[in-house]
Amino acid sequence: MYKNSDRFLTSFNRIEKMLRSFMIHKKDVSFSKTVKILRNSNALVSQYSDDLLEFAELRNAIVHNKVDMTYAIAEPHDEIVERIEWIEEELRKPKLVIPTFQKYVYCFQSNDELNKLLKVIHEKRLSKFPIYEGKVYRGLLTQKGITNWLASIDQRGEMLKSSYHLKDIFPFENNENSRFIAQDTTLYEAIEMFKEHTSRGKRLEALLITSNGEPSAELLGIITAWDILEIS
Repeated sequence: MYKNSDRFLTSFNRIEKMLRSFMIHKKDVSFSKTVKILRNSNALVSQYSDDLLEFAELRNAIVHNKVDMTYAIAEPHDEIVERIEWIEEELRKPKLVIPTFQKYVYCFQSNDELNKLLKVIHEKRLSKFPIYEGKVYRGLLTQKGITNWLASIDQRGEMLKSSYHLKDIFPFENNENSRFIAQDTTLYEAIEMFKEHTSRGKRLEALLITSNGEPSAELLGIITAWDILEIS
């Protein structure tokens, strides 16, 4: 029967080996320094950097307080051991955006009438729609863009017509509100993309997932800002 200290140190050593494999240079630096370097470029390490740094302190306490080969003064609690083993598994095999966010995505053509899209909003309670011209991606249309368009009509004192095309609304939409990612993108990388846009004062409404991250490929799924809030 393995003691908690044995399980903890075994998992810690495997994590340390993985982190060093991520390093291109400076492979001989300490574990804590490795974490601090990697968290600036690796979304997964960034997500768990606080835990990893605390694990380093606990590792030192266990190793330095061992009075012999069979007895350690500092024995980690069960939840600590379970936590480090769980993070080890996440580092070894992180969750990917597919299949996590694989779903049917409602898309429209720029020449489609607005009524067609409004029907989907009403029936499916969705709010973000990729718009194409043929097979060429033109942008993401949102309820906010539709609201801005309606407000402009009201301010100009125009009468609403019986039908409008989606391309009429596009000038009132933020053309930087979406981004394409590949299906092997990790969930943590996706979270960082939303954070990055927010830090630059720009709102990212959705990540669109294709096999290779190219807009011309078939859509496999979509991640919205609301999805990120639920999992963060």
